[in-house]
Amino acid sequence: MRTDSYIAFTPGAGRFPLVAQGRAAPIVVSASDFPGVTRVVGDLQADVERVTGLRPEVVTDTVPETGEVVLVGTIGKSPLIDGLITAGRLDVRGVAGEWETSLEQVVEHPLPGVRRAFVIAGSDQRGTIYGAYDVSKQIGVSPWHWWDDVPVRHRDALYVLPGRHSQGTPKVRYRGFFINDENPALGTWAPGFFGPGLAPGYASGFNSRFYARVFEVMLRLKANYLWPAVWGRAFSEDDPDNHAMASRYGVVMGTSHEAPMMRGIEEWNRHAVAAVRDGDGAIVTPGHDPYGGTGEWSFRRNREAIERHWADGIRRMREQGFEGVVTLGMRGTGDVGLPDGDGIDLMTSILAAQREILAKESGADVTTIPQIQTLYKEVQRYWDQGLRPPDDVTVVFCDDNWGNMRKLPDRSLPERSGGYGIYYHFDYVGGGRNYKWVDTTNLASTWEQLHLAYAYGVDRLWVVNAGDLKGQELPLQFFLDYAWDPGGWPVERLGEWQRAYAAQNFGPERAGDIAEVLDEYGRLQSRRKPELLNRKITVDPAKDLATDSSAVVNDDRATPFSLTAYREMDRVTAEWRRLAAKAGKIREALPAGCDDAFYQLVYYQVKATANLYELRRAQFTNLLYARQGRAATNRMADLAQARFDEDQAMSRYYNETLAGGKWHGFQTQPKIGYGDVERYGPNAPWQQPEIDDVVLPDAFYPRLKRIEVPRAAGMGVAIDGSDAWWPAETSPAVLPAFGPYQTAPGQYIEVFNRGTTPFDYAITPSVPWVRVTPASGRVTDQVRADVRVDWARAPEGTTEVPITVTGPAGARVTVTAVVEKPDVRVRGFVEAGGYVAIEAAHYTRAVSAEGAGWKVIPGIGRTGDGVTPWPVTAASRTPGGDGARLEYTFTLIRRGPVTVSAYLSPRNNVLPTEGLRYAVSIDDGPPQVVNVTRVTGADDTTMNPGWARNTSDNANVTTTTHTARGPGVHTLKFWMVDPTVVVQRFVVDTGGLIPGYLGPPESHHAG
Repeated sequence: MRTDSYIAFTPGAGRFPLVAQGRAAPIVVSASDFPGVTRVVGDLQADVERVTGLRPEVVTDTVPETGEVVLVGTIGKSPLIDGLITAGRLDVRGVAGEWETSLEQVVEHPLPGVRRAFVIAGSDQRGTIYGAYDVSKQIGVSPWHWWDDVPVRHRDALYVLPGRHSQGTPKVRYRGFFINDENPALGTWAPGFFGPGLAPGYASGFNSRFYARVFEVMLRLKANYLWPAVWGRAFSEDDPDNHAMASRYGVVMGTSHEAPMMRGIEEWNRHAVAAVRDGDGAIVTPGHDPYGGTGEWSFRRNREAIERHWADGIRRMREQGFEGVVTLGMRGTGDVGLPDGDGIDLMTSILAAQREILAKESGADVTTIPQIQTLYKEVQRYWDQGLRPPDDVTVVFCDDNWGNMRKLPDRSLPERSGGYGIYYHFDYVGGGRNYKWVDTTNLASTWEQLHLAYAYGVDRLWVVNAGDLKGQELPLQFFLDYAWDPGGWPVERLGEWQRAYAAQNFGPERAGDIAEVLDEYGRLQSRRKPELLNRKITVDPAKDLATDSSAVVNDDRATPFSLTAYREMDRVTAEWRRLAAKAGKIREALPAGCDDAFYQLVYYQVKATANLYELRRAQFTNLLYARQGRAATNRMADLAQARFDEDQAMSRYYNETLAGGKWHGFQTQPKIGYGDVERYGPNAPWQQPEIDDVVLPDAFYPRLKRIEVPRAAGMGVAIDGSDAWWPAETSPAVLPAFGPYQTAPGQYIEVFNRGTTPFDYAITPSVPWVRVTPASGRVTDQVRADVRVDWARAPEGTTEVPITVTGPAGARVTVTAVVEKPDVRVRGFVEAGGYVAIEAAHYTRAVSAEGAGWKVIPGIGRTGDGVTPWPVTAASRTPGGDGARLEYTFTLIRRGPVTVSAYLSPRNNVLPTEGLRYAVSIDDGPPQVVNVTRVTGADDTTMNPGWARNTSDNANVTTTTHTARGPGVHTLKFWMVDPTVVVQRFVVDTGGLIPGYLGPPESHHAG
């Protein structure tokens, strides 16, 4: 996204009057130019009218003698532009012959009778198109003006500044997205809005009216490449005009990783019935397909028919003359591995057959046809085992569907003429769970992975799964902006990019506030996908993660955010509540005409996610209270139900009222009922629940519980950091240890009623320097009392303080407060409560060595910033000595061994090394090397439970054990081993750590 501007709204020296004094300069284009260029001038004409209310005239070939004109054309295709070049009026050095490059310049006296011309000249068709749309964006028309109803600010006049202006040449050649996982939202809305597909029997197909809108926003975003929708849809069949429409817009078409040779997989599925075979391979039930075969999607068993199917795809491409990138290889139908196995010999024969078909049917040199092989999921095994497609084929590496690249080019290998690409995800259907509802992208994390890929030479083709397209606007625009110019957007400018994005859609006045909301939104969402808020993942410590997949235990009846440890669920819900309130205030302050756009691009996703957190907090509190028999149980069920009703109301508003009902059916994606195996079957842990069921009150999973509360009062006691209750619990009630350096000043004791009759309570500490507020009172359903220590009066050392809680009918519970007042000099992060927690970016010292230093990546962590070795192409090394490291000063209060947990971003080993490694040590102890790949047992190819845990948790937590010298000041050292590690935080457990999801709040820092 450009942040500079060559458009002004007031006159000035040398400025060209695009619109001034009630007149719009006419737009001139040549009929001999590309179809995409002659079409785009109509959009430019409409955009000028949107902004000013004046509609410029569009003139073909003839230049009106009106003083000022706008000339739009492609070098070598427009006689008007070529004439200016020949006459020396237009200097196109640095533009002519480049890929998709444009020049915008005011030219004095370009032609007889013309005083000045504003020239938009492109090196090729898309260069000119991008130039025209850049003008549209500069005058104030957002790329999302149609897709999100972004209003256009009125301007009385538009002027172009003098000088040469250009967007430059894109660094990545093919840039685009995949419309995928498009049911139910897009699949419901699009046929309803644009009309049905035209293939007989397939009304749910997407027609050319729909794709025209897709192509337009693509080009406004400087994309050039599309994988069309595939869920029951066939681009080439759903509307015979679809490919022609792509040509009219100048868009490059491709097909996804499972759809080779320019044929959608649905083109086979619609017309073939596979033969059924017995265990010996003999056909039991005959099948058929349009090519006289058995209907099986099997290269071994139905080769001739499949080859004829592929040949038709390439023949169609030649005959219709559309621009495309041909996908090679083969996967099983249904987004799975090949039914014939994954031997290299099989894939080698498939590639050879496809290349032969390409050469024969295209009539061209096969090495001149853009081709890719996408190493998606199991396909990467071919590469790992040594298979290499022909050198001119672009090898597309993939992420693990959760935004973490799986492989990057080995820099020691020779360069490929076809280069490398990436396939990335902002949306996904599959394990560990679908995420399709709202944008959950952390921009800093996306930046880090895209930067990594580009640094390793991946620059030929970038494509991202954008799901329904709508709902992924911010990450998609960033992906495409970054692909255009990675060097222009270092991590330090991410905030600037977000402010520009906000200003583009809502104006500069509130852009800063909106950008802050979007930034915080991405950070909070990156902690965990909303669809996973009812799945808690634990590891059986008695099992080896690397060898035993059963070591990972998924519980879809629990929340990952602890209700009791460090008040985690309360804290994260409060953060969402504050963010939603801030978004609400901005919404109220914006002009009424911005409301529809703000609702779509900002407010809905913030407010609806905050509401979902409120719902989950109430739901799981309800279940905890039900186990404890609390009188407040049913009130929490009511609160959860109210939050569910609010969710449904927001969906109805989106579908029925927003933008006058324009987006009817778009907000239909389930997100609450995941995991219900009884109702939805064995795929329920990852697959979305059925739509009809999710609108029912019992869509909650796990179910809400309502209890019969007895009339008689009954006292229960709960304490900070525990989900047990007393007197039912047989073990002592012990509060987490108090310390003068703890970040939370107090802890709580909760007195609750197990009946409907109120009762009086009292909480009495055994010493006067422990204070409880309120120490007494009346309990209707529950009271939370704050417990604090007067540190000026507390004795040194460790003191156990009994606190007596009394209630009705002589009920009595003793709670123990463990008070630790150390006699030790403190520095750095100080232990309290039995732990030290440190955010990785808060290092004492960052040591560079041997060409490797460190880079802070703001906001990439679940609780703060992250740090990674820099540059990312630095060589791996052995830790120790004066090696590259981060040092953290901290103070221990207790004696004994400690464990250090390093929280890393959940990256895969993308380099040809033995694993993803780091090392950690304390003081002068030897560095302990941790091979994250080995320790967690994560396999991104099989997508095993270890991998699913890391990606679902969005963190990779590994632990080492160390011996510290004792109480006092120490140094934690984090050593670089491999360059692609991103560390988020550390937790040193001295014996008091309470298990939670995010880990405890950062410790107090002294000095």
